[in-house]
Amino acid sequence: MTEPEQTVDLQVGKLYPVARAVLSPVFKALWRVKVQGLEHVPASGGAIFCPNHTSVIDSFFLPLVLPRRITFVGKAEYMDSWKTKHLFPALGMIPIDRSGGSASERALNTAARVLDDGQFFGIYPEGTRARDGKLHRGHTGPARLALRTGAPIVPVGIIGTREIQPPDARVPKPFKSAEVRFGRPINVAHYASRTDDRLVLRQIIDEVMFEIRELTGQEYVDEYATKKSERFPSADSTAAVSLGGESGAANGHASRDAGDSAADAPRRSSADVLSG
Repeated sequence: MTEPEQTVDLQVGKLYPVARAVLSPVFKALWRVKVQGLEHVPASGGAIFCPNHTSVIDSFFLPLVLPRRITFVGKAEYMDSWKTKHLFPALGMIPIDRSGGSASERALNTAARVLDDGQFFGIYPEGTRARDGKLHRGHTGPARLALRTGAPIVPVGIIGTREIQPPDARVPKPFKSAEVRFGRPINVAHYASRTDDRLVLRQIIDEVMFEIRELTGQEYVDEYATKKSERFPSADSTAAVSLGGESGAANGHASRDAGDSAADAPRRSSADVLSG
């Protein structure tokens, strides 16, 4: 393990027990939170939790209702601010540089280690917050990670958080209700020999999005929720970063076309980076 990877492991989640102990009673006092489907949460071993994402407060509600710690990925820009540089990793966020490169490789390998260690890992398959409240097309990163680690994918439907903190609200509204619903785990073991098959990756993540829609009742939109200004490169025209740290067009997406300058390279969602 390299020194940067060791640094990530040492930082991630140090304050999780403290934060949970402090925030849990506060959230329970401010909001009525209902939970369904806890029987679908694995009692042991690693699992990938894939929730819908309509509010910035989603990342607080899911950890508070789970019986075990969960680690999320988050955009590396949080590491640029003194307010969140140390706090977010300490609470369990793995920063991902969405422009790609070795930083992404280290973060993604850390995500795999979280699962290999039998822990919970969370990632929003839509890749970003859906400001319109609809459910958007999922990125294949969670499917690729599941095939690599053998961990099941647990679809999660989060309802009511958009009303608690709408897209442009700076602070959440108290005394409202939210609900977290867990679906049946999706086992990808029967696809283990087809880890590089893009059709299989798409089939897995489409099943995840279907289950999320069943849990939330959201309208589904077959397009990415990422801002229109962000481009999603095709496998035919790009190099890539894979979960295993290899590069090459056959392994996935890259952050820019070969002819673009590094300065113009678009930021990708964390789920898109995970797509390899």
